[in-house]
Amino acid sequence: MNQYIVDFEIPSELSEEFISLIPKHREHIDELMGTGLVLSYALSLDQSKVWATINADSESEVMSIIASFPLINFMSATVYELAFYNATGNGLPAISLN
Repeated sequence: MNQYIVDFEIPSELSEEFISLIPKHREHIDELMGTGLVLSYALSLDQSKVWATINADSESEVMSIIASFPLINFMSATVYELAFYNATGNGLPAISLN
């Protein structure tokens, strides 16, 4: 499986429909993170960009995954395949045997 980073542009003016879909979108992202398809999801401080790191076999699979995002109709996306993806774990802390 390959890793991709998707660079999303968010509109500067947020419609009521966009705002109403945010909870559903966040829930969907959380589900995809739980399955390991989405590895990371970040929003810029100025709220103009979102970056998602995605596990997929191809760019077309990435496009299928992001097509399921509730907010996709409001965002433009650019997909980049990564040579590698390293990250620290955000899971449980290491167990000490002492």
